[in-house]
Amino acid sequence: MNPDTLKYTEEHEWIVNLDGICIIGITEYAVDELGEITFVELPEIGKVLERGEDVAVVESVKAANDVYAPVSGTVVEVNDILEMEPDLINRDCYGKGWIVKMKDINEEEYNELMDARSYRGYLKTVE
Repeated sequence: MNPDTLKYTEEHEWIVNLDGICIIGITEYAVDELGEITFVELPEIGKVLERGEDVAVVESVKAANDVYAPVSGTVVEVNDILEMEPDLINRDCYGKGWIVKMKDINEEEYNELMDARSYRGYLKTVE
């Protein structure tokens, strides 16, 4: 994924809507803060989530952090590879290190998320 075409949350999740299926992961900033990722707890397929609900847990050598649903919707796929290779997020957080895919998302919530430019500006306030 091209980070410039994604939407972002203040909790450092990214999301992109590709023909009604949204792919969700965590940003490079989040990965840098976490350090080496050692475990990812994924949700069940079919789970219906509200925006802000825990969608996954990412554990690293430094800490365990919740990943929150950037929008309301239904989990349709999880990145099973992360169970064996959690550090894939470290190596490719905007590509093969995605965490979940959702459908039936709330479009209004999606449109409220930050674009890449806004997210870069937001990062300057937290660093």
